[in-house]
Amino acid sequence: MDPVSPSPIAPAGSALEGSRPPEPPGDRLKVIVFDDDPTGSQTLHGCPLLLRWDGDTLAAALRHPSPFLFLLANSRALAPAAARERLGAIVAALGPALEEARSAGMIDRWLLVSRGDSTLRGHFPLEIEAIAEALGPFDATLLVPAFLEGGRTTVEGVHRLQGTPVHETPFGRDRLFGYGTSYLPDWVEQKSGGRLPAAGVARLSLDDLERGGDHLRRRLVALAVPQVGGAAAAAAWSAGRLVAVDACSHRQLAHLGEAVRALAAVSDPAATGAAPPGRTGPDAGDGGAADHHGPVPLGLPGGACSSGGPAPSAGPRPRLLVHCAASLLNALAPLPPQPRSAAELAALRRRGTGGAPLPGLVLVGSHVPLADRQLARLLAEPSCGAVDVPVEKVQRVLEGPLPDRLLASLEAAWLERLEGLLVAGRIPVLHTSRGEVPCRHDRERRHLGLSLAGAMARLVGRLAPRLGYVISKGGTTSQTLLAEGLGLAAVELQGQLLPGVSLVLAPGGGTQAAGGVAGALDLPVVTVPGNLGGEATLAELLVLFEGDGGREPGV
Repeated sequence: MDPVSPSPIAPAGSALEGSRPPEPPGDRLKVIVFDDDPTGSQTLHGCPLLLRWDGDTLAAALRHPSPFLFLLANSRALAPAAARERLGAIVAALGPALEEARSAGMIDRWLLVSRGDSTLRGHFPLEIEAIAEALGPFDATLLVPAFLEGGRTTVEGVHRLQGTPVHETPFGRDRLFGYGTSYLPDWVEQKSGGRLPAAGVARLSLDDLERGGDHLRRRLVALAVPQVGGAAAAAAWSAGRLVAVDACSHRQLAHLGEAVRALAAVSDPAATGAAPPGRTGPDAGDGGAADHHGPVPLGLPGGACSSGGPAPSAGPRPRLLVHCAASLLNALAPLPPQPRSAAELAALRRRGTGGAPLPGLVLVGSHVPLADRQLARLLAEPSCGAVDVPVEKVQRVLEGPLPDRLLASLEAAWLERLEGLLVAGRIPVLHTSRGEVPCRHDRERRHLGLSLAGAMARLVGRLAPRLGYVISKGGTTSQTLLAEGLGLAAVELQGQLLPGVSLVLAPGGGTQAAGGVAGALDLPVVTVPGNLGGEATLAELLVLFEGDGGREPGV
């Protein structure tokens, strides 16, 4: 499926657009999140997640009353060139869509966020470069990988997982995105191949974040280096100065979010002298490089400040890009409490025509050690039955003379086993075999991973009309399920069943893509990040949906 192809979308007033009252004019900030896999919204609720980004899909999502809009680029699953191409397609569509939404009075301002992995895996700095080249330039990019819900903290520039420097964990040894340091300035230099030296990375300390307020806003202004030198300099590096941010508490992130909102640039090109999103070059703006690259006045239209307090009347206002994990998002545009409890979310499970709950299915494609332990714990449940997708066999099929025909034959056999478990009243657990098989190069590894995810997604798509819910473990697994297996253009995040574990569904208002799967609308899909949770997380989710004699999750 081409993620850039036009697709049907919910019309005005549909379920995708939500029902919360709009914000008052002048303070309608939209936080646009480029998500490198579909699990980055794991601390939020009530916002649209787009799997396609044609004009109609974007326009409907920008009308949604949520301050957040997620663009599920899934770039982490792609090779670097393909990731850049996909991000280029997204920003090319997003720029005009933002301008149209502003002109129509739907939004006043926007803040761009690149949501990255809290264990530092992914295409850095490629992703922020792709965004900045088209929608920049920016004066600074904040690096905030702290994900407190998952035990990821940053102190004195060192990023840690449950107290261990993250490069010493299995995530640091990732075969595609591994790295050898947890000190963020050195990590930047290593990931950029030396193009971005550690000495050029600024830092915000815990003390800066604790003090917050005017102190933190002044620090951000001082650290942001306005772009100079015209279009040539912007083309070379448009993301501005990199600032590594410490954080180990929600209070600190709240202070940072307030400061970033207060400094969020006015999105009206007439007010800033900058080019509209998507335009760069010497003809952008109304004149010379100073107009295009200079800081924006700190005051907002009407004298309001995005943090809700009075706006400073003078001083530079830097354009900020944010590259962060999920925890900071809550502070960038605070939401009311999640309206549904975990039990109420689980009650979204679909029912048959007679009112009986339809069966569930669990999908496990993540191959990190934590996923292995969670799968083993889940399969110890007597209600579950395993259908193993042997990775080595799939690899041999892909290397053979008739890969499509042979893979289809394997899928037919797996489908028969899944149907047998459903008939027997057991919960199918479709999973890849454990361990990593050797691959000759990164391209082969990515092709194998996407082929496995595609095969599993197609199987779930075939069964979708008979299912009450799906639990999906792994980012690429979940993205492929939603976009290809179920053929969806967009879903709406309903909330969190467990910390960091989201439930999404496509409301029955028209977000099914052309050629989408029958039975996909209103099917609750639970997305579980590969690197999140304890050993019992998948089993706990099963308890929420199925119950087990009154035992509470975690007991």
